Amino acid sequence: MNPTPSTPQVITHVAELQRRVHAARQVGRVVGLVPTMGALHEGHLSLIDASTAECGLTVVTIFVNPTQFGPNEDFAAYPRDLQHDLSLLAGRGEVLVFAPDTATVYGARHATSIEVVGPALPLEGEFRPGHFRGVATVVLKLFLLVRPDRAYFGRKDYQQTLVVRRMTDDLHLPIHIEVCPTVREPDGLAMSSRNVYLSPEERQRALAISQSLLMAKHLIAGGTLDAATVTARMRERLTAADLKIDYVALADPDTLEGVATLDRPTVALIAARVGQTRLIDNERIV
Repeated sequence: MNPTPSTPQVITHVAELQRRVHAARQVGRVVGLVPTMGALHEGHLSLIDASTAECGLTVVTIFVNPTQFGPNEDFAAYPRDLQHDLSLLAGRGEVLVFAPDTATVYGARHATSIEVVGPALPLEGEFRPGHFRGVATVVLKLFLLVRPDRAYFGRKDYQQTLVVRRMTDDLHLPIHIEVCPTVREPDGLAMSSRNVYLSPEERQRALAISQSLLMAKHLIAGGTLDAATVTARMRERLTAADLKIDYVALADPDTLEGVATLDRPTVALIAARVGQTRLIDNERIV
């Protein structure tokens, strides 16, 4: 009989985290970091698998970061199930889970944040003011606590990956940022921890997001290169499914500046609400 895969050990204290990471480095192990807010799904697991394939020790952080949520967002309701997360991590290689409380990450007199501009300003930056300040601050904190050689992020949060790369380069952090492909359900819906909020009827309507991205690719392949025309068609598809649109953008993949003609590398990005649930998705379309 095969033994049951053991669940990884959970560490909540910084000193123990750093002791374990130091011990791994002492024997020559490469250290990978996968920052998460828990509520793990196959998208997260693909990042963890990528890290365990390339690194001798993978640190998975599980921390719902309060500073990246706005005052009317879902911080209190964000799904949390540490035991289920740990069961998903069982048998996935040399994984260490760091699950600190808020006081460990942000002390009582915390007064320092990372100010980000550039790729942090448009799109999510406009609709969620302060969001990327919170993201950059907590990611830098985790980088400094773990001191990883490599860190893994998902392409679904495309703008976030640009912000993290920019911060890493600007601050000369010796960390390789690996961006892994978006993982989708068989029907095309991008995996997200917020998908659990969707009713069955909302779940069906949410498919309009990935369908509109695919439609954009087909339009371009058919010779429609005017960005305004493609954007209008995408909006029509989302509106027909009764989604409330925050933005539909066709942008330069490095700067997120809007493009007028689709004759160069372009990423399509969408943020829309399905009922009360806000979802984002993106796809390289050129």
